[in-house]
Amino acid sequence: MNALEDFRDLCAAGSFASRHIGPDEGEIAAMLAELGLPSLEALIERAVPRAIRAELGEGLPEPADEAGVLADLAALAAQNRPDIKSLIGLGYHGTHTPPVILRNVLENPGWYTAYTPYQAEIAQGRLEALLNFQTMVTELTAMDIANASLLDEATAAAEAMALALAAHRGQKRVAPSTVLAVASDLHPQTRAVLATRARPLGITVVEVTAGDVAAIERAAPFAVVLQYPGTTGAIRDLAPEIAAAHRAGALAVVAADLLSLALLKPPGEMGADVVVGSAQRFGVPFGYGGPHAAFFATRDAHKRLMPGRLVGVSQDAAGRPALRLALQTREQHIRREKATSNICTAQVLLAVIAAMYAVWHGPEGLARIARRCNLAARLLGEAARRAGFALRHPHFFDTIAIEAGPKADALVAEALARGFNLRRIDATGVAIALDETVTEAELARLAEAIGAAAGRSMKLAAADDSIPPALLRSSPFLRQHVFNAYRSEHEMLRYLKRLEDKDVALNRSMIPLGSCTMKLNATAEMIPITWPGFANIHPFAPADQAVGYRTLIKRLETWLAAITGFAAVSLQPNAGSAGEYAGLLAIRAWHESRGEGHRDICLIPTSAHGTNPASAVMAGMRVVPVGCDRDGNVDVADLRAKVDAHRDRLACLMITYPSTHGVFEEAVREICAIVHAAGGQVYMDGANMNAQVGLTSPAAVGADVCHLNLHKTFCIPHGGGGPGVGPIAVASHLAPFLPNHPLVAEAGPATGPGPVAAAPWGSAGILPISYAYIALMGRRGLKRASEIAILNANYVAHRLRDAYPVLYVGAGGLVAHECIIDCRHFQASAGVTVEDIAKRLQDYGFHAPTMSWPVAGTLMIEPTESESKAELDRFCEAMLAIRAEIAAIEKGQWPRDDNPLKNAPHTADEIAAETWTHPYSRRQAVMPLPWVAAAKYWPPVKRVDNVFGDRNLHCTCDSVEVYARAAE
Repeated sequence: MNALEDFRDLCAAGSFASRHIGPDEGEIAAMLAELGLPSLEALIERAVPRAIRAELGEGLPEPADEAGVLADLAALAAQNRPDIKSLIGLGYHGTHTPPVILRNVLENPGWYTAYTPYQAEIAQGRLEALLNFQTMVTELTAMDIANASLLDEATAAAEAMALALAAHRGQKRVAPSTVLAVASDLHPQTRAVLATRARPLGITVVEVTAGDVAAIERAAPFAVVLQYPGTTGAIRDLAPEIAAAHRAGALAVVAADLLSLALLKPPGEMGADVVVGSAQRFGVPFGYGGPHAAFFATRDAHKRLMPGRLVGVSQDAAGRPALRLALQTREQHIRREKATSNICTAQVLLAVIAAMYAVWHGPEGLARIARRCNLAARLLGEAARRAGFALRHPHFFDTIAIEAGPKADALVAEALARGFNLRRIDATGVAIALDETVTEAELARLAEAIGAAAGRSMKLAAADDSIPPALLRSSPFLRQHVFNAYRSEHEMLRYLKRLEDKDVALNRSMIPLGSCTMKLNATAEMIPITWPGFANIHPFAPADQAVGYRTLIKRLETWLAAITGFAAVSLQPNAGSAGEYAGLLAIRAWHESRGEGHRDICLIPTSAHGTNPASAVMAGMRVVPVGCDRDGNVDVADLRAKVDAHRDRLACLMITYPSTHGVFEEAVREICAIVHAAGGQVYMDGANMNAQVGLTSPAAVGADVCHLNLHKTFCIPHGGGGPGVGPIAVASHLAPFLPNHPLVAEAGPATGPGPVAAAPWGSAGILPISYAYIALMGRRGLKRASEIAILNANYVAHRLRDAYPVLYVGAGGLVAHECIIDCRHFQASAGVTVEDIAKRLQDYGFHAPTMSWPVAGTLMIEPTESESKAELDRFCEAMLAIRAEIAAIEKGQWPRDDNPLKNAPHTADEIAAETWTHPYSRRQAVMPLPWVAAAKYWPPVKRVDNVFGDRNLHCTCDSVEVYARAAE
């Protein structure tokens, strides 16, 4: 028995948790000693109020090793059926991810562990890739401007609805319309998401027959949403419908297939006001529904209403071209309850893949792929005609709709027997969506299936054109250099590497962003997502072909319920913002079910994430702010007053726990009880869940619903600003009101409010990452991670407290998993702003902490449990060295306007210049501490001038070249 125990100990010694958690036992002891604490238990006793402490629920796994978890996931993947090719369409198509992009972007931590490009100087690579994406979209759609991607096609259409409504109301009409007209051939999941989003806003959705111009004018809508090509493949000239919308005073939104626009006349040339869609088929696998990069393009007149992020060209302090996020006044944390959208993210990693797909193939390659898909559809359509079937649409791009009559079932069965999933349109119709992966041999088998269903022997034969000359594209596209320069793999590889090297990601140094939880994204967690068994499953494939996915989803839901203490979980929301929205919809639906639909007041502390008030407004609620006290906690007296003032209409309170200020609030249970006593519900923002797992839970503190950020606490990488997953967990009384889906009944309760994402389980393709993390860590490892996250944050706060005051601490004198340091007084003492400190950190090789949020002039630091003491010390040494530089300014050793902070960051070009006029040395500028030289990171540009960029807005690749020539 002793030998067996020894064996277990030896296995445990190499556990995954010890690899995920940065500090070893010696480092943990040293940090505790620095804090004057004898143990982790003593730390938690002081940091986490005993009144809210709770153990993890039942149902969590014991920790497994990497080989075991990978074997488990391989077994689940083997239960899926990627060998059956899905030609279902509905906006999801088979595609080939070019191997050079697969290995060097999707599987490369230099790309997938980077954060949102808020610090533009150290994100120039990602920003250029996103500029490529925007250019690709504007070129193919023939629109003026495009954003840096959205979550999926259906929610992009919903964002277009919101833009159109804002634009319509902005015209100050006497009787503004609240009608949205949608074409009958819109994808059904898009129509369903539009209905979900329209209902709380008082918008009436009416369906108009595709092509019926008179119906659009009769509807008198504020917007009309059209599909191009239609959901069953039909293409038609949309110009008459768009003109009818304009005559009615409405905007025209077109949901378009991006690849088709390499052959078809683009919507912009037909007069469209907004064009949305998915870039999935540009090299991004199905992933059982996501993540995929949606696109959103519009006219220049609407650019300030456009949701999401926009990359633009500006210049740096040296007058050279530099990129940054543009028009930041549109950020929802600034607009809050006045926001037209709660989107604060993008699908950056997927947008990069799609953009690089276009870079790799170029205009000729995209046109070739489009022609191939069209020709495959024509060949198969001709086979159907020869078999005696009619085609519902004579004009199509890549999808044919076969009128099979009573033989529809036989056609689907014959195709399945030969390895293909087709789509049943209705009782007699079958659609087949062809894509770039379909081979000649597979076309032949599909023709055989059609013949077998008709009782004939069929072979492929020549087919007539299916695109009318008037609908063929005549305008050129993608003429920019970047789309025509990288045809050899060596050149493409080097281009990707050049962009990667411009950025700071987690493979270079820690990213200490408060509230964003930039922790280890372990290789073992990442490996399975590119396996065909997970990557190549269509979201609407038959259930028996996705058994492994369904099992994984059910287990993950169970684990997350145990972690949160709640009864049920929905994995459908594909971003934290979507989770917020879904949670608030559940609360509203619950009130309505009790005959209290009038409850519409949402109380939100002034320190809350900016998406909170935006989400509340989208859910049809009115926002009432609640103040915070001097310690950063919710002001309980103000809360009581607001609850009393709105008792009859109180719907909910939205809180973040631990608080946005980085402390465990002692009064959280009292706060929840006050709201419940008035008939309201408590929504918890799960952004700070990394401090709770295993120590407390949303249910334990009194909440009714919370969203989780799987891209924070549960290790899905941020991907440079997306992908993310934002599931919601709810108490039992809210479970009937979780999101559902019109095409997959198992995705949610029939009593739900509708879908909040296009796919039944949102971005299911990255769920294996969080599944692997929980399975690898197990109950004990998850708790340990929270403990070390709190230890690391308190160690950093302790080391920095004499140089930078820590703004908020809890009752025990400690912070939670993050700390806010105060930099405001440096403005008076040295003329140094918090931005100067953030830019100076780049010279030390670090991404700055969260800057000026939730308190202006501060830095919010979250080191996470994955950083070792050595890395924490390195960061602290950099911060202390910067404080010493500030002291030198305070003493007059350097001028206030010419010092290492004001001039940061320093580029290689600047250091290599013939002249150096600054009062500090070149070495002080770029190698201020000895260890910096060992792995020097060179910021590619100096400080970016945001104001110049917004005054001279340029958001496509052409502008980069123009500016580059001007700089030369």
